[in-house]
Amino acid sequence: MFSSLPIVAILIIVSNLIFSFTGFKNDLFFNKYRFEVRKIKEGDLYRLISAGFLHVNTTHLLFNMVTFYFFVSIVIYELGSALFLLLYFVSLFVGNIFAYKFHYNQPDYIAVGASGAVTGVLFSGLLLYPEIELFIFFIPIPIPGYVFGIGYIIYTLYGMKTQSDNIGHTAHFGGAIGGIITTVLFDFSVVFTSQLMLGVLLIVIFLAGLLLYRK
Repeated sequence: MFSSLPIVAILIIVSNLIFSFTGFKNDLFFNKYRFEVRKIKEGDLYRLISAGFLHVNTTHLLFNMVTFYFFVSIVIYELGSALFLLLYFVSLFVGNIFAYKFHYNQPDYIAVGASGAVTGVLFSGLLLYPEIELFIFFIPIPIPGYVFGIGYIIYTLYGMKTQSDNIGHTAHFGGAIGGIITTVLFDFSVVFTSQLMLGVLLIVIFLAGLLLYRK
């Protein structure tokens, strides 16, 4: 499984494993590095990055790492290891900045997980390979990548609006935006090969801006 992965991808996975399992066993470690609005306001800006290497439990960790595994090689193949690494951390940072802004008036809001970064990698892969088809649980036919991407963004925006579950939709959305913008900057050809997804994304960004403004 890991033998086919680029070394930089393996390092990301191993870092998540080490950090997360340490957090599982050590509450002080977990609390020190998790995303927490109150602490970030007080100056703990490192939490905007460190929280992306912690997870709630093994299921949360496994889901993020499996998703990462399926898309990371595509992105590295097209962009190279250095630009991929930059994309990963930009997506992570932008995702948590979105979450911080959205939950600014909720000082007790807490979150962890690599979802923002992983979502950035996922959307980068969809832009670089717009013809890709995905198999989703309980759906017997493949779904075009652009359909999945658009549906995911709309679902995330709905989750941001309703806040009816414990999923960090805002970090996912911010991570997607970070990944898409970074991909366009690194490989401008996606503007011509993924026009539908980018067009819908602009509309959704506008709607998200209205949502954040009303907060």
